[in-house]
Amino acid sequence: MKPSIEQVLLNIAVELNMGEPSTQHYQKLIDALQQLLPCDASALFTLDNEKHLVPIAISGLSSEVFGRRFLPDVHPRLAMILANRKPVRFPENSSLPDPFDGLLSEDIHHSIDVHSCMGCSLYVGDTLVGALTLDAAKPGAFNSIPDKTIETFAALAAGIIRNISLFEALNKANRQQHSVNQLLIDEARNKGGKLVGVSPQIKRLRANIEMVAHSNYAVLISGETGTGKEVVAHQVHAHSLRSDKPMVYVNCAALPESIAESELFGHVKGAFTGANSSRAGKFELADGGTIFLDEIGELPLLLQAKLLRVIQQGEVQRVGADKNHIVDVRVIAATNRDLAQEVAEGRFRSDLFHRLNVFPIQVPPLRSREGDIPVLVGYILDNIRRQFHLKTLHIHPKALQLLEKQSWLGNVRELEHTLMRAGLHAMRTQSELIEPLHFMNDFDLSEQSVNGKANNNTSPQLPNSSVPMREAVEAFQKQLIEHALQLNNGVWSQAAAFLQMDRGNLFKMGKKLGVQACESSK
Repeated sequence: MKPSIEQVLLNIAVELNMGEPSTQHYQKLIDALQQLLPCDASALFTLDNEKHLVPIAISGLSSEVFGRRFLPDVHPRLAMILANRKPVRFPENSSLPDPFDGLLSEDIHHSIDVHSCMGCSLYVGDTLVGALTLDAAKPGAFNSIPDKTIETFAALAAGIIRNISLFEALNKANRQQHSVNQLLIDEARNKGGKLVGVSPQIKRLRANIEMVAHSNYAVLISGETGTGKEVVAHQVHAHSLRSDKPMVYVNCAALPESIAESELFGHVKGAFTGANSSRAGKFELADGGTIFLDEIGELPLLLQAKLLRVIQQGEVQRVGADKNHIVDVRVIAATNRDLAQEVAEGRFRSDLFHRLNVFPIQVPPLRSREGDIPVLVGYILDNIRRQFHLKTLHIHPKALQLLEKQSWLGNVRELEHTLMRAGLHAMRTQSELIEPLHFMNDFDLSEQSVNGKANNNTSPQLPNSSVPMREAVEAFQKQLIEHALQLNNGVWSQAAAFLQMDRGNLFKMGKKLGVQACESSK
């Protein structure tokens, strides 16, 4: 027997009062609404400080919606809903664009031409906190639903938002004590970007970050190029007790060996030619906070020994100095190398590896993140839309399917750059919809490719007999670098841009792999 609306609302209210409020209550409310009312899609939004509507629970909509923020000024239906304290019903023949056109989940439709649409603003007292929207493919679907029923759902949703906000604010105050420090913490959290995704892999990554953040343990972040290791480092620092102190970034691969020691540990006046004044190194600048050593696997062995002393004893000795400085620095390191293998082959110190590897975090490659591409696409397109001041920017379902079939060797960074190029192609034709043809310079758009059998001219030939994994990977890396140089007339900087990596890193890798470059490439 189907439960009544009153019984469902009572169950949600009782459950909310019995335990700690959590974001799961948002989805439970939407799921209940979807079961009891004749709607095919529904969404619950909160209103952020910039007056954007942020989706917090959806049903019947593509997960891409979670990556977007909706500006009422751009979406007239949402603006009308927010402007009224009573439910707003839109006629089936309304000419106002629907904010969810093209964003319904695949098991319903990809667009809405004739449908029922209504919504209600959410208020806590006189404060507007969000909105609730309902859509149905059937015309007149909501004619028999009293306003009072929608108002009841809206009031309960507003109450849940208020309770969760209060609960989160209380926890935040308990952790950080007072609002002035909290402001600094929030600012630090936003500085390094955000981890976007709903996959189990990203949820585990967030859990690991939360687990280690409050300690002072060294953290070693590993993962392929472009997976977001720097974002993870910022998240660890931002959630730590040091978040009101600086996080100093060091790209170890870009440190020239001649001045690397001075950059890390500082120098005194006269220590070497050109040292006209004393200078603090990165570790002293990070005192009390965090130092992020990116591409730690590229650090020369001599500097590895000196870095180990700093980590073990907390002492920094400037180049040319007689005395040491005591520093309190948390170390976060990142690498795309297999450091255990580097240790085995004598290119990385075993004792330093074990000092850094106290809490390892592996960042998953994009190809293993289940269902994250639509969410990332929504997030990236929203950033592109804001960057170019566009009203809307969507992606065609077939274009999204094309993206989901790619292997993404460059991971999230490659996806972002690909979408930026496609967005520019779409804007050039004054289109607000990215279609498969806008990826013509990135993918093979033949029927075979669209069906998931893309042809990649730089794919390695798979061996038929047993070979060491490292040897096979390095052979492909060499082939890829040579291919990039050939396409870019032997110019390293252009080849690095083609491969979406730092020029210095590429040159070092090519030199190590024995890539022969022509004179014009040097």
